Amino acid sequence: MTSPNPAKRGVIPLDAASLVILRGQGDATEVLMGRRRPRAAFLPNVFVFPGGRTDSDDARAPPGLGLRPEVEQKVKRRCTGSPAMALAVAALRETFEETGLLLCGAPDQPPIVGNAPIWRAYEAAGLTPDFKRLDYIARAITPPGSKRRFNTRFFIARGDDAHGRLLRDGELLDLQWIRLADAARVLEIVDVTAFVLREAAFHLTATPEARARRPVTLLFYVNGRRRYIPERRGP
Repeated sequence: MTSPNPAKRGVIPLDAASLVILRGQGDATEVLMGRRRPRAAFLPNVFVFPGGRTDSDDARAPPGLGLRPEVEQKVKRRCTGSPAMALAVAALRETFEETGLLLCGAPDQPPIVGNAPIWRAYEAAGLTPDFKRLDYIARAITPPGSKRRFNTRFFIARGDDAHGRLLRDGELLDLQWIRLADAARVLEIVDVTAFVLREAAFHLTATPEARARRPVTLLFYVNGRRRYIPERRGP
């Protein structure tokens, strides 16, 4: 079975990216999640990872930044819209906008020059974003029939050395670190989030070799039923 063609499913899904942020070790590992506002047009009142749709500035990352080659190849599979780096940039940018945190920042690296707020924030913090710290673990397409649809790539990163303070009244409410093993049981989430939490749990315990071998799984919907496709082939 091949990946579905979103263009044939009514509303065309918009490219989006989300970031699963983990901190701590072993059974005490926590994940950062927040609740969408009650009046949000998409998924009101449910807990999600920080993220959102790509914008035009995401495709104009400063030179010298890049994903690990194997991660970029995974992102590019079935990727007919935004390029891989634009999706990765969107994940870090949306995380900063929604949580106030800068992820994957590396000190004592060559400075970057960029006019977008995200690059100015890294520069002000004395950090350079290291995209090679990102992994890519899942993809999901919003069901047909939804007024808003997204083709979302889920990245994962460590948040132990995140820079900044959590926003208390931003785009996401009730931002909190919660034990990864408890998130699906305690928080109000949707099936996509539960799926991504399972992928994050695998990533946490797997060896680097097992992570590299594991194909990214796409979750989509046919006649209201969930379908899962391992994305094993190239673009």
